[in-house]
Amino acid sequence: MKFVDEYRDAKLAQDYAKAIAAITTKPWTIMEICGGQTHSIVKYGIDELLPSEITLIHGPGCPVCVTDINIIDQAIALASLPNIILCSFGDMLRVPGSEKDLLSVKATGGDVRIVYNPLDCLKIAQQNPTKEVIFFAVGFETTAPTTAMAVYQAAQNNIKNF
Repeated sequence: MKFVDEYRDAKLAQDYAKAIAAITTKPWTIMEICGGQTHSIVKYGIDELLPSEITLIHGPGCPVCVTDINIIDQAIALASLPNIILCSFGDMLRVPGSEKDLLSVKATGGDVRIVYNPLDCLKIAQQNPTKEVIFFAVGFETTAPTTAMAVYQAAQNNIKNF
């Protein structure tokens, strides 16, 4: 399969490590952000292949990577209920829970919707007054203000099903 064997070629990996060592002329500190990157770096020993002048710092992980599986399972359980519309950013739909993901729930009839802004959920709630609308609020400080604004606007506009 293209791009699987190439990435698992030990000789090629050693060649890359030697090339990196050859051009490393001063100390570097590099932070990888994604939890998936951290897992792969450690699992495959990439951190051990790098020269000692390169220090890796394992970053916070993106919200998708650091969301606890129990929270994913709770979202899946809620999205599976008939009276619920579960809204989420698109990157969360394929994150696996213990047994399935939100995309699977959607494929089997759950009302799971991708939104681009938490405020989109308010429109969905107003258009569907007999359903409970849940925003699966996964994110860091960059998404917290818009999530807070959605909660504030729901209260201001007396939207009770959000």
